[in-house]
Amino acid sequence: MTNKFYITTPIYYPSGDWHIGHCYTTVNCDALARFYRLKGRDVFFLTGTDEHGLKIETVAKAEGVTPKDLVDKRAKGLSELFTRLNISNDIFWRTTDKAHKRQVEYIFTKLFDRGEIYKDKYEGLYCVPCESYWTERQAENKVCPDCKRELSEKSEEAYFFRLSKYKERLLDLYKARPEFLQPMTRQKEMVGNYLKAETEDLRDLCVSRAGLEWGIRVPFDKEQTIYVWIDALFNYMTALGYFECEAGAGDNSVGVQRDNSASDNAASATASKDFTNLKRFWSGEVVHMVAKEIVRFHAIIWPAMLMALDLPLPKRVFGHGWLLMGDDKMSKSKGNVACPDYLIGQYGVDAVRHFLLAEYTFGSDGAYTEERLIKRINTDLANNLGNLVSRTFAMAKQYFGGKVEKLEKEKAADKAFIKEINGLLGAVETRLSAMEIDKAVSEITQLGDKAAKYIDDNKPWVLAKDQKTKGRLSVVLYNVLECIRVVGVLLQAFLPQTADKIFARFDNLPDNLKTFGSAKYGLLPVGIATLEGDTLFARIK
Repeated sequence: MTNKFYITTPIYYPSGDWHIGHCYTTVNCDALARFYRLKGRDVFFLTGTDEHGLKIETVAKAEGVTPKDLVDKRAKGLSELFTRLNISNDIFWRTTDKAHKRQVEYIFTKLFDRGEIYKDKYEGLYCVPCESYWTERQAENKVCPDCKRELSEKSEEAYFFRLSKYKERLLDLYKARPEFLQPMTRQKEMVGNYLKAETEDLRDLCVSRAGLEWGIRVPFDKEQTIYVWIDALFNYMTALGYFECEAGAGDNSVGVQRDNSASDNAASATASKDFTNLKRFWSGEVVHMVAKEIVRFHAIIWPAMLMALDLPLPKRVFGHGWLLMGDDKMSKSKGNVACPDYLIGQYGVDAVRHFLLAEYTFGSDGAYTEERLIKRINTDLANNLGNLVSRTFAMAKQYFGGKVEKLEKEKAADKAFIKEINGLLGAVETRLSAMEIDKAVSEITQLGDKAAKYIDDNKPWVLAKDQKTKGRLSVVLYNVLECIRVVGVLLQAFLPQTADKIFARFDNLPDNLKTFGSAKYGLLPVGIATLEGDTLFARIK
């Protein structure tokens, strides 16, 4: 496996208020980025905003502001939200950045020069809120299949990308690399709805608009504005410096390590001569994480455009499910959303992160309610992890004066529990490699359950009554404390604040005992002091 790992969220559209659905994708990407950094891989994590288009123009006009003022405000709000969520993105990339604009102009021109883009007349159905074109067969009764709003007729000159010529190559891609699009249900949807022999839906793609003011102009035709497909999708490359790499245009490699700032277009992508570029990360493991409604863009349009430029394809596109409010998709345009700022303020950052990571089978839809969030907090965090830490450290203080002791060797009866501790890192990594993020978190909480059972089976409160069994008592407590430390090591990828609080319960725990290499039994130093602290997670009534 390559040591390079490049993970991306979709770049989010700032036409409305941000909601918990945007956080869902981003928190799960963050967990993968953090995990692989801790494993020692060379990681780059991108998120950001897709800021052009007719909808932005329309919303800005309705609010009495310029499109630039609107996107600046919304991008800043999203960046600040991700900071509150403890998201460790390496760059916050905006499609209004000058560096992005220059590279998109170059890419569009190159596709045109290669004959992959041509000018023609577009006639068909268009959805303004979704900024999507649909065929008569796709849009029954002229209603948008995604948002259910009425479609309008469009007829105008535009530029088209020769998407239809890549139908067979896309089918070959899916056959040769079944891991390219996951879960497999998404691949079946793409083949069945767009690529099968009897359908005509894979038509050439309209990639420009006439009369649209807010966007990047076609360099050689100022009456036309480059449409979302090229502008937004190529962000995954422009953020790494496609222009520098491809055109040899000097210092256009861009990015700042873990810079969440979106306060200024130039600041969100600061040039750096020695920073990573396309050659460094695009040659590694590239993973695009997207919600299922934009799988078509990433699994058909995006690879076809890369093929047209003779560029390598990403390793994987993963289309996860929706968070539902009732029976409907959570959507800012519909107003049926949960506010992340409220949830963070009410329950805490790591509680919200844990819910988004653990509650839903990653890849499937899941219904959101605040009651489900509270139940998940109580079950996994308060009853399991919080209670385990509180009772174990309380016993360490009561029975050994707050010192870690191990007066005897472990017995055969301890071997099964020790095996579980030693197997946690591998179990979590196996789950993450399969994009089973919820199950990876479950591996950690299950070990917490096993630790609680180990305590109940060995009854430290009984062992403490007899001086003869004090040695056995020290082994039992050592084993559980070591389990808690290893859990803390793994939680750095998922609940980083909680991991820090666990480590703080050990007085001056050496940094080398917080690394993934230390996620195994027997490294906790005898004699290190344990400290009391606040409950990690209180039960919510």
